[in-house]
Amino acid sequence: MSTASLDLSAHGLTVAEVHHNLAPSALYEHAIRFEKDASIADNGALVAYSGAKTGRSPKDKRVVEHPESKDDVWWGPVNIPCDEHTYQINRQRALDYLNTRDRLYCFDGFAGWDPKYRIKVRVICSRPYHALFMHTMLIRPTKAELAGFGEPDFVIFNAGAFPANRLTTGMGSTTSVDLNIEAKELVILGTEYAGEMKKGVFSVANYLAPKQGVLSMHCSATADKETGASSLLFGLSGTGKTTLSADPKRHLIGDDEHCWSDDGIFNIEGGCYAKAINLTPESEPDIFQALRFGAVLENVVLDEDHDVDYTDTSITLNTRGAYPIEFIANAKIPCTAGHPTNVIFLTCDAFGVLPPVSALSPAHAMYHFISGYTAKVAGTEMGVTEPQTVFSPCFGGPFLVWHPSKYAELLAEKMTKHNARVWLVNTGWGGGGPGVGKRISLKNTRAIIDAIHDGSLAKSKTEKDPVFGFDIVTECPNVPSEILIPRNAWTDKAAYDATAKKLAGLFNKNFETYAPGASAEVKAAAPAA
Repeated sequence: MSTASLDLSAHGLTVAEVHHNLAPSALYEHAIRFEKDASIADNGALVAYSGAKTGRSPKDKRVVEHPESKDDVWWGPVNIPCDEHTYQINRQRALDYLNTRDRLYCFDGFAGWDPKYRIKVRVICSRPYHALFMHTMLIRPTKAELAGFGEPDFVIFNAGAFPANRLTTGMGSTTSVDLNIEAKELVILGTEYAGEMKKGVFSVANYLAPKQGVLSMHCSATADKETGASSLLFGLSGTGKTTLSADPKRHLIGDDEHCWSDDGIFNIEGGCYAKAINLTPESEPDIFQALRFGAVLENVVLDEDHDVDYTDTSITLNTRGAYPIEFIANAKIPCTAGHPTNVIFLTCDAFGVLPPVSALSPAHAMYHFISGYTAKVAGTEMGVTEPQTVFSPCFGGPFLVWHPSKYAELLAEKMTKHNARVWLVNTGWGGGGPGVGKRISLKNTRAIIDAIHDGSLAKSKTEKDPVFGFDIVTECPNVPSEILIPRNAWTDKAAYDATAKKLAGLFNKNFETYAPGASAEVKAAAPAA
């Protein structure tokens, strides 16, 4: 549908030419005509560039401090408060910019595949690239649904090409991403990175869902093709969340954002936003073939034949591809499934300390959910050679609105009610850290995930980890037993003991922030220092 007469005056916009829910083909045409440097890759995807910002700007996120929601919000470095006056300045600045454009793009879509909980989202922007991006990432309405869309529940004003005024009270830079819970609006200034819109919608879902007793989660999800029972895979960047959810033996429910209600789980999004760096048809066949006409490739480099050079990081390491979820062959539409039978926490432990797979008690599950641990191989720019720990509460700290304990309590309640087993799977190193040990192979990790799903791992032998206290799984079909107990895989046992003790200390130090709100059982699940 396209119209030049959609009335956006209720939002303070007076531009005459407004294109409403344009088809991808039309957005391609507009991008080529009106976008600087937009092009079409040989695979058919639209290639666009986000300018100076090629990733999210978490330090520039602001949440309006309002009496109605003030006591609900987890204030701090994730949710930095701003007052209503500051918000209105930024909002007016965005409207003033958008009103100077020759044309605007409006996309109306849904967040949440369960009609009971879905959010009607309106995106107003000036770039065809942004409109196509949100066409892929939101759930696309039918013609009948669009005709009856009505007033939106949440509006995004994307004026990212125009800067915030850094002299405005509370602004840290010329970038500002402002969430107003009461006004149900998000205002974007000073960044054209499309992911800010996606995560803005997720932040709103993270606020609204818990108020309804629904757990919003930063995780991927798959489902058994016969029973419909689902599995959740939590994990930070680089742990394999997207890769492991691309399982041809199972239905894909989604790769990044989900909710768990009394009826089961549902995907929040209508598409996927995958990393494109070093992408090959061998490493990620499903994602590779999904990047075709109708998809958006962001900040990639093309060669003279318009083939994508996925190895070229001259623009950014954070090259991305966005595509509708139905571009994945085994995706289940609608993206809903039954209650999870397994919850899997993925961690890439570069210290080489954690086992390839462990079974977690409810208390250990809460401890590791609140911790949200992974570790990355250190860079050498400043002479740092040891792995660097990353702790992100609930495996999604930058997108939480409530305190992490709110989400942890909901997870514990739902896991207990539906008898879900919880597993910690290390996709990182074994036998030592980088340079000493080896990265656990994807083949072995997939065999572990398969054994979780077919139920065989639940019957396997275990032994208690003396430092972390969880149950190490000591046998798994198609996985060498010698790698399953981490200490045994190290040649230097004393070095393992010292490294395990060090990692335990890092866990304990991180948890100090959350300990006051944790139960005695959860605090007792901390590793031995």
